[in-house]
Amino acid sequence: MNNPNVQTLRFRKPTPASAPKDGEDKPKLRHVGLLQDQVRRTARAPWCPNLLLAARLLLLMRAAGAMYSNISDCDEVFNFWEPLHFADYGYGFQTWELSATYAIRSWAYILLHLPLAWLPTRLLQFEKRQAFFALRIAFAVFSSFAEAKFYRTVVECVNEHVGRYLLLMLLTSAGMWNSATAFLPSTFAMYTTMLASSYWLFPVSMTSSRLPWSFPDATRRTLLATMLYATGAIFGWPFSILLAVPFVVEELFLRGADILGSDTTVSAWRVQRFTRLFRSGLVAALLLVPVFAVDTVVYSRFVLTPLNIVLYNVFGGRERGPDLYGTEPASFYILNLLLNFNILLPLALGALPALAITYRYDHKRVEAGFVRIYAHALATKAKADGKVAPTQSSLPVSSAYTMLAVRLAPLYLWLGVLTAQPHKEERFMFPAYPLVCFNAAVTLYLVRGWAETLFIHKTKSPYRASKASFGLLTSSVIVCTSILSFSRILALNRYYHAPLSLAYAFQYDELPRLLGVHGLLPAWHGDERERPPVDLGPVAQFNLSLCIGKEWYRFPGHYLIPDSVRVQFIKSAFDGQLPRHFDEDALGTGLANWEGVWKRLDVTRRSPVDLNDLNKEEMSRYVDVASCDYLIDVDFPAHPVGDTLEPRYAVQADVWDRVACKPFLDTAHSPRLTRMLWIPGMHQRNSYGDYCLLRNKRREASRQKP
Repeated sequence: MNNPNVQTLRFRKPTPASAPKDGEDKPKLRHVGLLQDQVRRTARAPWCPNLLLAARLLLLMRAAGAMYSNISDCDEVFNFWEPLHFADYGYGFQTWELSATYAIRSWAYILLHLPLAWLPTRLLQFEKRQAFFALRIAFAVFSSFAEAKFYRTVVECVNEHVGRYLLLMLLTSAGMWNSATAFLPSTFAMYTTMLASSYWLFPVSMTSSRLPWSFPDATRRTLLATMLYATGAIFGWPFSILLAVPFVVEELFLRGADILGSDTTVSAWRVQRFTRLFRSGLVAALLLVPVFAVDTVVYSRFVLTPLNIVLYNVFGGRERGPDLYGTEPASFYILNLLLNFNILLPLALGALPALAITYRYDHKRVEAGFVRIYAHALATKAKADGKVAPTQSSLPVSSAYTMLAVRLAPLYLWLGVLTAQPHKEERFMFPAYPLVCFNAAVTLYLVRGWAETLFIHKTKSPYRASKASFGLLTSSVIVCTSILSFSRILALNRYYHAPLSLAYAFQYDELPRLLGVHGLLPAWHGDERERPPVDLGPVAQFNLSLCIGKEWYRFPGHYLIPDSVRVQFIKSAFDGQLPRHFDEDALGTGLANWEGVWKRLDVTRRSPVDLNDLNKEEMSRYVDVASCDYLIDVDFPAHPVGDTLEPRYAVQADVWDRVACKPFLDTAHSPRLTRMLWIPGMHQRNSYGDYCLLRNKRREASRQKP
């Protein structure tokens, strides 16, 4: 019996500070992505850096790569850095692909970068060496933004944990270090692939809250993804359009998260999808117009360079196809990817098998009801707007497993098609590098899910599973791959950075010494660290020539060689076609007036007779080694090799002085493990050579004052 004279206290559960107040929107639902956590479902979402913070973190790594990474492909120098240098300064090397006869390389892509190279020297009065690195920094900025946007989309559309894994993999992988700041169309295609994926990964019904544009949701998503894929293929590398095939398959055949009315038929839906993609494709095709216009003006004939590239590489035949420049075995890309991504590669290739295992043993991991969640969100929004909520049609809803499998498919498609081609190069894989990280991140999350499921099965306690730490598993993988990647990055820098180091020594040590010897260097009595930059203009009176023989393919480009020095080739054992100098009619004219522009156009419109598409050697490329003032060559004292075509110039002490020599890895006589990775204490097991800048004693003596 209740006593009316007794007072009682009633306790109320405190309201969380994060709970919404009356009139406020409810917090954003978790687990709206394709992958769903099974433990700690009600816990706060794991912390993930926002877009700006992620871009800043990535930029730190990419800027370091811009300053210290090597130039790993001679195609980057001779087909892109050199024509850009010609457009900027009026001279440089020309390959047969840039001849008006063949027109394989697009000047639209090259000239797209001209303002970035022109502004540092003209506006900020930098040297062209600084312009080189400024352009690489610009690449770092572009890559950082594209990677950050890709990462944030994965966080929102796949899973927060997968997004965090992806960010760390992008941040630390050696493959991204090498590719992100390269001046290559395949790198440009890598940027656009990440940006296109950042729109493709969004289910249709989620786009309305992400992109405040006036396009309808589905049209916006399709249009932006199509435009970005097309940009990479048209301005960059045409074959990168292959990565868009799974996106096209989804657009035409998979419903995904489309919310349709009850009266929508299958045929009407397919017509709608086809029409949307077709219209987006037509808009994207307009990108061909500026490319066609620029290349037609530069080559002075109607030309569509993306088509020329495809025709040459696919229908070139045995006599004049890409196989002339070397073929590789089927294992080439697998081994190369192992070098650049180490343990991430088997994780990436195991993504689809891991998804199949998850379907069998951890089925709820992939959110089969994600369409229902989006439909509920749309119904709620429609109710708030005073509209009728859309009714689901009878059209079958795509399985979330199917949707995720389609998003994992581009890497397999790319690797399979490129492996089937005889001609293989590392740069061909660049557009798919971020997808290696994405697939690996998904696999790592699925493996973590297996561990959780097994733990629950053994303990019969989801509560204990929620308290268990499965992060140690994933953290171990991330730490391990990061250590291996940093070891690879250090190996590349310490073993192969000599060509860039010698270019620096030549400009900032040797040429000032030469001016000092001849009394052309103003005296400086202050601190050497405060000495103003040396004016190398007087070097022009010496008509110096810097020669390269068997190391021609490691030439870093004219941006790192002062204007007053002419680079020449000497004969070596290489019997293919070397680049020639652009005709120098435009030399000495800048881009500040139309005269310099027209002179450059006059040069690019020519069809030099000493350029061929058969990789046949042209003897006109070579000069007599006795006419060289300086020579760059590599010598391996521990395992000397020399013949009449490639003598050991570095040991000819009566002819050549060693100006500067840097250690360079002798890969043929070094253990496989220590030549691939830089391991403290073990790198001494490698065999090294001397990568040297040599000075011709006789030419030097002839310049001495009497």
